[in-house]
Amino acid sequence: EDDNSVMVGGFLHGDGLMAGQWRERKGAAMQNPEDDVWGPKRFYQIIQLERRGKTFIVRAAHPGEPLQDISSKVLEFMPEEVLAGIVIGSHDVDKIETAKVWNVRIDQPVPVTYDPNEEGWIGCRMETMNVFSGKRKVIFEKDSRFEAPNWMPDGKDLLFNMEGSLYTIPINGGETKKLNTGSADRLNNDHCISFDGKLLGISHNDGEGSNVFVLPLGGGEPKAVTTDAPSYLHGWAANNKELVYVARRGGSNIYDIYKKSITGGKEVKLTNNKKLEHVDGCEYSPDGKFIYYNGSVNGGTMQLWRMKPDGSGKEQLTFDEYNDWFPHISPDGKWIAFISFAPDIELNSHPSYKQVMLRLMPVSGGPPKVIAHLYGGQGTINVNSWSPDSKHIAFVSNSEK
Repeated sequence: EDDNSVMVGGFLHGDGLMAGQWRERKGAAMQNPEDDVWGPKRFYQIIQLERRGKTFIVRAAHPGEPLQDISSKVLEFMPEEVLAGIVIGSHDVDKIETAKVWNVRIDQPVPVTYDPNEEGWIGCRMETMNVFSGKRKVIFEKDSRFEAPNWMPDGKDLLFNMEGSLYTIPINGGETKKLNTGSADRLNNDHCISFDGKLLGISHNDGEGSNVFVLPLGGGEPKAVTTDAPSYLHGWAANNKELVYVARRGGSNIYDIYKKSITGGKEVKLTNNKKLEHVDGCEYSPDGKFIYYNGSVNGGTMQLWRMKPDGSGKEQLTFDEYNDWFPHISPDGKWIAFISFAPDIELNSHPSYKQVMLRLMPVSGGPPKVIAHLYGGQGTINVNSWSPDSKHIAFVSNSEK
């Protein structure tokens, strides 16, 4: 509130120098990069400042890259209530600096020990993003939980789950409308639209646990596809006649991938996992040639895979230190969007309220690039949320109100 207050910031200088700078006590001199910590002159375009109690961490990145730690400083005299803002200035009184600033946000995280099942769910934001420019737009906010948007086939609305039901909202924000799902009123974040835009698949707790159902996209009474719980839906076959899902069977604690016709018959098991192996997020490519999914082997990090629709030809696609979940293929079949968690999350989990990355990679091969840094996780992008033109995705981020 005055020029001599305790303060900290991440500063990108006009010559490209990136630094964490601070004033430890009221009235003390500012500490400059040469006094303690400084980064190379790389002209970073993404800057993040995180507070963890009395510790303040500055991170930075170029577009497409993970955030890198620039500095970390304990400031014992920083008050609990602070002011936050953006400053554009110059060290040289004879020079005017200019800057363009976008995608600015303040995320208020929960404590590391926070348990949403016991303490309640914090605020959610519905966002859309151009995956090529990185420009993001918040279209809906609420101080309770909602999750997992699908882009509707007409490109005008998003479909998402909230409080056990499904709702739609215009892509630029506006009134939410509840979708008629008949007797299914305990839905989770596993819902997906058939490639022909006519049918909707859902996962609903029918009293026995989660099972898979189908209904018309416009609403109606659902028809059961599975009767053995737990079964969690993730995708439609390109022929619009089969669903692919993960399930546990025979009292096992191990999940495998299955497919089944929506008209009945026996389910087909596509994976045979063993202890310390896990799969999730199975989804067909639009051409029907592959099923993409995330999987871990022998207790390793979660990575992206694909296989042929009969379960053969399993092929690993990512090979990095992150835990990569929920591969979603663009309608034009060219891109894979997915979410990446830090290496230190619990084995085979995709928790809420974490610093995560959304990443993009070509279906034809090549390294993934980061398209968004956000606070989220479970419910952010569990289902395919590509726009029909293959240029945008929708997702949910979190922040305590």
